[in-house]
Amino acid sequence: MTTIVSGSASQTLAASLADELEVSLAAVEYDRFPDGELLAAAPDFDDDRAIIVGSTVSSDAHLELLQLQDAVREAGAEDVVTVLPYMGYARQDEAFEAGHPVSARAVARSISTGTDRVLTVNPHETAICEFFEPTATAVDAAGRLADPLPADLADPVFLSPDAGAIDLAETVRDAYGDGETDYFKKTRHSGTEVEISPSDVDVAGRDVVVTDDIIATGSTMSEAVGVLRDRDVGRVFVTCVHPLLARNAVTKLRRAGVETIYGTDTIEREVSAVSVAPAIADEL
Repeated sequence: MTTIVSGSASQTLAASLADELEVSLAAVEYDRFPDGELLAAAPDFDDDRAIIVGSTVSSDAHLELLQLQDAVREAGAEDVVTVLPYMGYARQDEAFEAGHPVSARAVARSISTGTDRVLTVNPHETAICEFFEPTATAVDAAGRLADPLPADLADPVFLSPDAGAIDLAETVRDAYGDGETDYFKKTRHSGTEVEISPSDVDVAGRDVVVTDDIIATGSTMSEAVGVLRDRDVGRVFVTCVHPLLARNAVTKLRRAGVETIYGTDTIEREVSAVSVAPAIADEL
């Protein structure tokens, strides 16, 4: 038998995945001792296989994940699968300078010790999957971003933040079933002056969907949307797999002229309009 065990930051997604797989959802307790130490436990777990679902959006969430891995092993689980809808530190995939850690590798190593398999959704660089032992499976949930988009987009253009991410825009366009793709080109004129513009396509009067794997502060994205406004764009929608949206990111994007922000539930936010549970279930 299989049971889904949820970290505190991924309870909605864990429940959706349990429904998708038609398996049970474990009762989980989260506590904090007076000295600040955490305790995450699954007191009633009693199955052979555990699927732990936990986005490591904070250091506390990471520690919870490790505790839940250990808890289900202690309870007798023979097979432990760890699903990282969002992997914190994944963008720190190399040392910034001498003496610095490769933080993504350090995190991956710690998670690998308590599990038999790892899945992570749309990592910023798929190469980080090799930091896990065994190598993690990268789940592509970008196609899910087409679901909440309006059905009446006018001659849509799907834009990625740079040429290297054009596959993401193409995936969303293909799932939507209509439209052109392009990417933003950055031209550096000086140490402080960078021009951002669509590389080729004309956006005048057309609806634009800006796609990205993660939106953190929203600064670059809002600047890019401002360029579109200067080019008489139609409506502008922003979609991302991981809606981190730190600090005032939502305000920045709305002030720039974004009509709606759509994200998935890899990070559970108000803008999480679609679940990645079906994409994860397909890999399980």
